[in-house]
Amino acid sequence: MLLTAEPADTGKRLDHFLQQRLPAFSRSRLQEWVKAGRVLVNGAAAKASFTLRGGERIEVEPAAPPPLRAEPEDLPLDVLYEDADVIAVNKPAGMVVHAGAGRHEGTLVNALLHRYGGLSESGGPLRPGIVHRLDRETSGVLLVARNDVAHRHLAAQFASRQVKKIYWALVEGSMRGEAGRIERPVVRHPEHRHRMTSRLETGRAALTEWRVLRRWENFTFLEVRIGTGRTHQIRVHLSDNRHPVAGDRVYGAKSPPRGGRFFLHAARITFDLPGGGPLTVEAPLPGELEEWLAAL
Repeated sequence: MLLTAEPADTGKRLDHFLQQRLPAFSRSRLQEWVKAGRVLVNGAAAKASFTLRGGERIEVEPAAPPPLRAEPEDLPLDVLYEDADVIAVNKPAGMVVHAGAGRHEGTLVNALLHRYGGLSESGGPLRPGIVHRLDRETSGVLLVARNDVAHRHLAAQFASRQVKKIYWALVEGSMRGEAGRIERPVVRHPEHRHRMTSRLETGRAALTEWRVLRRWENFTFLEVRIGTGRTHQIRVHLSDNRHPVAGDRVYGAKSPPRGGRFFLHAARITFDLPGGGPLTVEAPLPGELEEWLAAL
């Protein structure tokens, strides 16, 4: 596919130019092609932010479209609990929960499909069984629905805030007091679109409660309970409270990541089983986080 930048395109970013010239493809797919080196400007790979001067020869080699359904993949899976309706897994840091943003392999969903074959279809063909999510670099317990009835049952509990989710977080600095709550709406950052913010008056309601488990000179170890499940909620609430999660450079942490991750772990979840009765599932602190604490 060959395109030519016209004089009127002078000053445009490469990715914006591609969006205008190739409206049949989504912005994310075009950006994936740029990152993969499938877009050449005058014969050379360029970044999405490359500024056109007009007259450039732009070659685009489209990639095959992503799969319409998640596929099974033989990957390690740490199962904490399972019955005919629900699976609770211990997700490692670094693993994406489901396909998206150019990632279609190596996800938790791929591993689940290999182990169990079929899951709830309520979440769609790329997210079978997924009722809630954890960030890629957050480890810990995550629930999966094995059938649509269980999916609706669990989703209703999450929607009505009946599910109790407890996290462990190491944050920078010394928290003032021994416990507290942060209740501020969370919305996507207007300038940095990969981040969220709670410093604006708009957004979705979000509640984060915390209590101190242990203190060091420059760090505080917290137990965190969230009453809502907004994107990056714990990370953004603690960062905007001037105590970013240790290693979370996206939200202003000065301490470097360890083992490619920040210090946030989903330690415990309590919910009602579809068949009746409450259940609490716990995920132990991973070895790399134990070592992080021991090094303080």
